[in-house]
This record gives sequence, C-alpha cells and structure tokens, in this order.
Amino acid sequence: MSERSDKPATQVVGAGRRREWTQGIVNTPVWRASTILYDDVAHLRAAGGRDTHHRLFYGRRGTPTQWSLADALTELEPGAENTFLYPSGVAAIAAVLLTVLSPGDELLLVDSAYDPTRSMADGLLGRFGVTTRYYDPLIGAGIAEVIGPATRAIFMESPGSLTFEVQDVPAITAIARERGIATILDNTWATPLLFPAIAHGVDYTMLACTKYVVGHSDVMLGSVTAAPGRFAALRDTSFQLGQVVSPDDAWLGSRGLRTMAVRLKQHEASALNIARWLGEQPDVAEVRHPALPSCPGHDIWRRDFAGSSGLFSFALAGGDERARAALIDSLDRFGIGYSWGGFESLALPVDPHRYRSATTPKFAGPLVRLQIGLEDPDDLIADLARGLDAFRRARG
Repeated sequence: MSERSDKPATQVVGAGRRREWTQGIVNTPVWRASTILYDDVAHLRAAGGRDTHHRLFYGRRGTPTQWSLADALTELEPGAENTFLYPSGVAAIAAVLLTVLSPGDELLLVDSAYDPTRSMADGLLGRFGVTTRYYDPLIGAGIAEVIGPATRAIFMESPGSLTFEVQDVPAITAIARERGIATILDNTWATPLLFPAIAHGVDYTMLACTKYVVGHSDVMLGSVTAAPGRFAALRDTSFQLGQVVSPDDAWLGSRGLRTMAVRLKQHEASALNIARWLGEQPDVAEVRHPALPSCPGHDIWRRDFAGSSGLFSFALAGGDERARAALIDSLDRFGIGYSWGGFESLALPVDPHRYRSATTPKFAGPLVRLQIGLEDPDDLIADLARGLDAFRRARG
C-alpha cells in the first residue's frame, strides 16, 4: 500500500479512527472504564510489566475513546511522536512544565503569555525552586542573549492571546536545540492546521482543546503533542500526576475535531472581514490581528502560517473603562465571557499591562478582545457599530 499524504482537512475527518476501535461504527464509541478484568493472575502480571500504550490496563491509562483523539491530534502534527490528553489546557501546561523543569532550573516565558501560565510560573514553579524570566515576544533570534546557564526550557505563545504578537518560533527553536533547551508552544490560536509546530522545531506543542478542537463551548480539554524522543518523559510525569480525561469528554473532542477545518475557515473569513471594518472606524485606534500588516510580527505570520483564526483585539481611540464597558454592554450578538473558539461570538475587556513584566505595550485607549463565531459577519458588524455609538456617547 502506498503511503498516504492527505491534506489537513481530510486528516481531521479520518484521523484516529482505527478499525479495531470503531468496529464498523463511524465514530469510536465511548468506552467507560475504571477496572479492567484479566483472565488469570498470569495475564494480570504480564499486563503490569509491559508498555500500556494502546493497551487496556486500568481506566486511568485510557480506553480507545481517549486513544482515538490522541492519535488524531498526533497525526495532525507531521513528525510528532505522540499526544497526551488532559482535563484542561492549564492542566496540559502544568504537566509539560513539570516534565522539563526541576528545582534550580530557569524557565524563559514569553511576556505575552496567557495569564494562568504566568500564574503557574510565578506560583507553583516558584514554590518548587524554578526561576522564571520573561522575554519580549518579538525577540526572535535575540533569545540567544537571554539564555542563561540555568535555562532549561523556553515557553512560547504565538500569537499572544491578548496583544497578538507573532513570535519567530523557528529562530527560537533552532537556538534552543543548539543549547539543549526544551521548547514548548501554546498553539491554541492556530491549531496544527494553521501552524504545524513540531515541523517548525518545537519539542512540545500544547492546545487548549476547549477552544477550536471542541468548538462548542461545552467541554474542558487539553493536549500536549511531543516531538520524537520527548513523549516518554511527558507520559511518565502525567501518569504520576494522575492526569486522565473523561471518555465522554474525549468523545466530544473527537466529534468537534471532525469539523474543525471548515469551522476555522469561517472563523478566519468573518474575523478578517470584521477586523478590516474596525480598522476603518474613527473610534478605533488600532487592530491587533496577525493577518493585518499593522500587527507586530505580521511578516512572520505571513511566512509561517497557513491562515488565521477568529480571535483578535482592537484598541479604542481614547476613552476610559466606563466608555469601554458601555460598548461591550450594548452588544446584542456578542456574549461577555472568557474562553473562545466556540460557535458564538464573544467580547471581553482586556488590560494587558496587568500581565506584563519585560515589555509594556501602549495603546491609545482601552483594549477589547473579540472572538468571532459562526454568525453572519454583517450582523456582527451592525452590532459593533451600535457598540461604537454607545462608546462615543459614554466618552462624551
């Protein structure tokens, strides 16, 4: 049989659907299990002494339901070894950081990182004797000057989830590889469909699968996919931490994955339409969308990414917290809430200066982050126009 080289949109439909797991059914069934029964004591002893990957052993080690989703995510990352699933994106971040860091080590963490990642570095890792230094998201090959004798890992998030700077991931991973330093990327915004992280030199790429993989705002789920030679350490740490995903949640993740490619195309088209419209409004000072030339790191995005997704920010032209709240509160078709990646649109006030150490991004006015869902973009634009009217009235 010739080797297949399916395109990503085809892969998300077929990946992880092994015949021995589906048994003739389109979707891998939900295998719920805690105890696994053995034929005899010899069978029990043999099971405990071998690799339990893709073998029933105990419910915490997984069933075909979890293995199917993990295999599918691995297949979407060319060159990857394997994937481990977690009950949330934050749990995935914790597991991978605890895999690569020990007391006395130093972590280099991008200054634009997701706030829970910063909290984990400053809190949990600090208590265990790991030092964290923050670096400019646009540092690129300049990371070589920041690496110290105790640096053991570099954590990237590209683009940043509030201010959307795009990092030069290949430049950073090349230097890290020369120095024997592990690299980790939060790739939730792009997913492997838009940025295949392992192929760009990343050692561990994580997703908050709660977002685009699930796609329906109803499941907490995370994953880490490892480059060759990196999975065993991740698996062992995750087993020791007792990490396991409910088979029902894994099944919902697999169901969402099947439509991720088409959903991302709609998120991309609608978000670009709206971002360009916002850029023409006199009450908007700046739009931070990686696919627009005004966004820091846009040239890197154009070089490395296959497209964009539905999350971006815009800065208002002046105004204060009260005027920004008036804008958001007046919106009818945007929900107000955390997270993103689902079918509904969301608006959120964000204050990136509260989460920065090494850099201080400056904007003309307050920042609003938008998650553009699957509604008609014309309806969303009309809603934002009403919101900007409310902003003007509140600003005075």
